[in-house]
Amino acid sequence: MKNKEKANSDWRVNYVPVDSKINWDEYFMLQAMLASYKSKDPNTKVGCVIVDDHNHQITMGYNGTIAGIDETLIPWGNNREVPLEHQKYGYVIHSEANAISHAKGNLASARVYVTLFPCNECAKLLASHRVREVIYLSDKYSESPENRIAKKIFQMSKISYRQLSLSESTLEGFSSYLKSLIKIK
Repeated sequence: MKNKEKANSDWRVNYVPVDSKINWDEYFMLQAMLASYKSKDPNTKVGCVIVDDHNHQITMGYNGTIAGIDETLIPWGNNREVPLEHQKYGYVIHSEANAISHAKGNLASARVYVTLFPCNECAKLLASHRVREVIYLSDKYSESPENRIAKKIFQMSKISYRQLSLSESTLEGFSSYLKSLIKIK
């Protein structure tokens, strides 16, 4: 009886402080980064995760080819001096378009996490689906006409966009955590 009384009096022993190592933005961008890793594109790997107002993932995608085709038949080069039929650009589906095409529900008011700022074609798709915000990791094509048009589309559609920077400590912590899952030192 004494042990049971002692256990009942020490019930607070299981209430320990907890916290997450990452916030929601970091969590979803890391997922987008993981999605980009699946891409076979040898030059630009892009991932996208779309989430709702409750921080539930709606869909995700990466830049790749049409599902079910033999990807070894695709010209993966990015030399624009050859005809389009011999460039990856004629065959590759962008991560945002891929994610949208696999979405099962409404994307209105969703947040989009993408590793590369969307092109104008993807901006049109995102605006048509009434997403509310785009969070991106890289804007390496910021000077291109496509990028400027995408930003104009977002402004006209009242879609906010912002760049997310992942800290070195977040990336190192995540890397250490992944290694610990499979016991790599």
